[in-house]
Amino acid sequence: MKALTAIAISGGVDSMMAAYRLLQAGHAVIGIHFLTGYETAGILPGGEPRLKDPKESITGRIPELAGRLGIPFRIIDLSAPFKREVIRYFSDSYEKGLTPNPCMVCNPRIKFGTLLRFARELGAERLATGHYARIGADGSGRYHLFRGADRAKDQSYFLAFLQQDQLARALFPLGELSKTSVKEMAAASGLEPVATGESQDICFIRGISYGEFLARQPGFAPRPGPIVDVEGNIIGRHNGLHLFTIGQRRGINCPAAEPYYVLTIDKTQNRLIVGFKKNLGTSRCRVTDINWINGTPSAPLKVRTRVRYRHQAVPSTVTALDDRTATVTFDGPETAVTPGQGAVFYQGDEVLGGGWISE
Repeated sequence: MKALTAIAISGGVDSMMAAYRLLQAGHAVIGIHFLTGYETAGILPGGEPRLKDPKESITGRIPELAGRLGIPFRIIDLSAPFKREVIRYFSDSYEKGLTPNPCMVCNPRIKFGTLLRFARELGAERLATGHYARIGADGSGRYHLFRGADRAKDQSYFLAFLQQDQLARALFPLGELSKTSVKEMAAASGLEPVATGESQDICFIRGISYGEFLARQPGFAPRPGPIVDVEGNIIGRHNGLHLFTIGQRRGINCPAAEPYYVLTIDKTQNRLIVGFKKNLGTSRCRVTDINWINGTPSAPLKVRTRVRYRHQAVPSTVTALDDRTATVTFDGPETAVTPGQGAVFYQGDEVLGGGWISE
């Protein structure tokens, strides 16, 4: 009997074609669609999601997509762990003056955490997703994570917190393909997704701004405060530090000879510190809670570091201070290095690990 493989089905073209690729390769496949509780066009006062009519939602059309593929499917409600692990992290990060990256938490805790455990209970040996990334194993049985072949679509950054036991159970059928070829393959096979458009970085916020979403979360209290320049002069007022991130230009609304950019989010004094573009560069940062996929380096290591998803990894040196903390020194000044974002370390196409930028 063939080993069963589960595929996380979102309704979009990527997960649909990942399932198709598995079937073409001879896998026995079962689709799983999980509910976050935020399949919504907004949220109700108090932070609770406003759900669409099931018949109009993507979830309501998953049986149609599974039928096209010819696979059985299950729908699982993960709204409780999603709210506990992802939404709370998202809200708490902004409360602390950090800029979060929810996908980097969702992948290890929800998709390859709770969802993988559910897949295993169904009898599946592995869980596949539509991520553009690759996995390889070495002769000692250790697993390695690599960039997707399509550099423009590569999603390895979001997977940097996966550990060995999770990589051992993960499959990325699109890792060697380009987005263009995936779309062409879907058209040639006559398959149509039930969800269109690219997936969003913040999938749980729809129809409202993230600032409004946060303001409606229980216990979240926006606090207006001063905007100050690098010399400490008060030059304006902000409506809440959660509305800003390092390097941001829009929304400062303070007249000057040249545009202001956010330099520091001072949570202690509730101040937004701004300066000019020349003030943005930094030569180093500290990274905490690092997941080293194949062991902590014993000496300073030359790597390329990516400090946010839409960032070209830059030459740098990472120096481990202990198993979970390191200092990253960039070869040249780097802008918009933001506390709360992930710093992911690469050598060639391989992801060595990643952690959270703390300062």
